[in-house]
Amino acid sequence: MPVIDPHSMFLLIAALVSVIGLIVLVAVVKLNPVITLFVTALSLAVVTGMPMTQVIRSFETGMGGVLGHIAIIVALGTMLGKMMAESGASDRIAYTLIRAFGEKNVPWAMVVIALIVGLPAFFEVGFVLLVPILFTVARRTNTSLVLAGMPMVAGLSVVHGLVPPHPAAMLAVTAFGANVGRTIFYALIVGVPTAIIAGPLYAKLIAPHIELPEENPMADQLSGHDESHKLPGFWLSVLTIVLPVILMLVGSWADVFSPPGSTVNNAIRLVGNDDMALLIGALFSFITLGTMRGFSREMILRFSTECLAPTAAITLLIGAGGGFGRVLQDCGVSNAIMTVALGAHVPLLLLAWLLAALIRLATGSSTVAMTTAAGIVAPIALHSAGMHPELLAIATGAGALIFSHVNDGGFWLVKEYYNMSVGQTMKTWSVSETIIAVMGLFFTAILWHFA
Repeated sequence: MPVIDPHSMFLLIAALVSVIGLIVLVAVVKLNPVITLFVTALSLAVVTGMPMTQVIRSFETGMGGVLGHIAIIVALGTMLGKMMAESGASDRIAYTLIRAFGEKNVPWAMVVIALIVGLPAFFEVGFVLLVPILFTVARRTNTSLVLAGMPMVAGLSVVHGLVPPHPAAMLAVTAFGANVGRTIFYALIVGVPTAIIAGPLYAKLIAPHIELPEENPMADQLSGHDESHKLPGFWLSVLTIVLPVILMLVGSWADVFSPPGSTVNNAIRLVGNDDMALLIGALFSFITLGTMRGFSREMILRFSTECLAPTAAITLLIGAGGGFGRVLQDCGVSNAIMTVALGAHVPLLLLAWLLAALIRLATGSSTVAMTTAAGIVAPIALHSAGMHPELLAIATGAGALIFSHVNDGGFWLVKEYYNMSVGQTMKTWSVSETIIAVMGLFFTAILWHFA
């Protein structure tokens, strides 16, 4: 058992108390979550001795950093989703999925489409692209949103953390010097059964115990409901939803198509950027699902404007979660966690997973957890015999997904779109993420033994 110095112990206890206090204030006292996150972050910063001049700046930096990425994604993704709902494209895809898989197999349909669509995209991007289809499928089949929705987020989360060429996974692959092809192969062996366990199987277990409100503002906005005219074609609907995914995938392979640093290479990378790909996708939907469906410019403008109102609270919550996570970093909690983990003298595979898991719990960011843990473990791995860098990268990614909670933007994204309470979100999303982390480590350890 490692010896923990008093200051590190104090930081860890302060962080734990702040998280528990935040949950109590939101779930029991019913205080506004944005205000609660702000107050809790400021209290933690003051208690841990952060200089007064840095307290507000730290929170603002974390919030701004998250919103800089999330706000435009939520806005553009919601516009695209609204066009799919109003045009009937969500209905067309939903009906096709229902026919292909059967109404009883909706959870399996959602995990499959999530694994495919989420491959090149960050979790949040895949979520806003697929959530209109989820809402429509759930309503058409009278399936619980938990039963249909948890497999979707589990599939997106698995590819986000484990499978290259996803940006987050590639960071760990690069740090460990792993072979990309072998990592993809191993990640699929680990990821597919992990997604099944954390998605359809866990959803079937937990769904009967979660009762959601009948009213869901986001579902009302984004689920297909207009059946007064002929639905758009299936392949046109699919092309519209996957166009951003295709652009992001092409952008991730820019060096294959052109020399690095060239004008063409830079242009491909620009088009493949998450924000740019979604912008192109939204504009494309205005044509394919708007003007080509007989909607006037005024109607398209109304659709793209009115759908943004319900996203305001969601966006603020995600940003506030990022601010709280940044305060946890800046006040020294992350360093205290790393010190404890490094002093534990555990096997390298477990160390990579454990470091990523602890940093994820402290910061709320799987990307930060993966890059930080990989940066610490990689130099050790390079000087160790019998190492498997591909499996180390996968174990790091698995650890970085553990127990998403109140300092993670993804937590609030799932909570608000699914219209769940904090407690319900923890029982579903947080536990599903933990299952992914644990089962990911389990399957990776098995491969390590036979590799």
